[in-house]
Amino acid sequence: MSDSVGIALRFALYVDLMLLFGVALFGLYSLKGQERVSGAVLPFRSILAGTAVLGAVLSVATMVMMVSAMSGESDFAELRPHIEMMVLETDVGLAWTVRIVALVVAGLAVMLRAPGVGLLVAVFVGGIALSSLAWSGHGAMDEGSRRYWHFAVDILHLLAAGAWLGALMAFALMAKINALQTEVRLRLLVRAVNRFEVVGAAIVLVITVTGVVNYLFIVGPKLDEVFLSTYGILLFIKVMLFAGMLVLAALNRFHLGPFLQRSLRDGQYAVAANALRRSVVVELAAAVLIVGLVAWLGTLSPEMDAL
Repeated sequence: MSDSVGIALRFALYVDLMLLFGVALFGLYSLKGQERVSGAVLPFRSILAGTAVLGAVLSVATMVMMVSAMSGESDFAELRPHIEMMVLETDVGLAWTVRIVALVVAGLAVMLRAPGVGLLVAVFVGGIALSSLAWSGHGAMDEGSRRYWHFAVDILHLLAAGAWLGALMAFALMAKINALQTEVRLRLLVRAVNRFEVVGAAIVLVITVTGVVNYLFIVGPKLDEVFLSTYGILLFIKVMLFAGMLVLAALNRFHLGPFLQRSLRDGQYAVAANALRRSVVVELAAAVLIVGLVAWLGTLSPEMDAL
């Protein structure tokens, strides 16, 4: 398997499962009542169904390419027994099976007539699907109790990152030009930004703490040697992007959000709405880049490829 293809598949799968979990979660804590109906504010049905189906397809493709790389086989007839062994006899295969089942349930959740229940189901099974990615990370290389603590930290990190990425996608959709044609929709966006204050602070705290702990699990209490490797350089870029996201998040919360709220009272909100939209899009782009770096970092070792 080409390294670039493998990284691209991991990246797409990470983004897909994070959006499935994060957008559904956003619908629960930011919207209420009929606002949760698909299409009223956000297209939940297409997002949940689309990410569930795409997640299953990407999971199958990832499994096939991983087994092909490990076995050296490319013909499906010869590859099939290796796939069966991987799925049925390994922890990675068990995590993969759980993910597929969770994605099927998530896809079916869009059929529920009660939108709140449907979102709750999607959050639960989407969280399970997203958590299953931990078994393809560095934690799988640990042993004993350390392995399970590493998995726990990885899972918390994944869920927090998914919550943030999903929220950014939701804000980007809510802030589209054609979605802000009425004062009602603008007030809804302001309310969602304000409600995200506590959730966002919790997300940042969890990502920061689990990120540091995860670094200690993988690298240990050292810095100098790590940053001479490709792993260290990519990690440094990731941290810088994360810091930039924190600056943008603070800008949204303490300046652009209140600016839009004041503009609504004055009836002149076009400038404030456009500024918030641009900031959210830039923050979303930075988040996607970080996920791409995570997908790449998951294939590297801190000690390899020293420069």
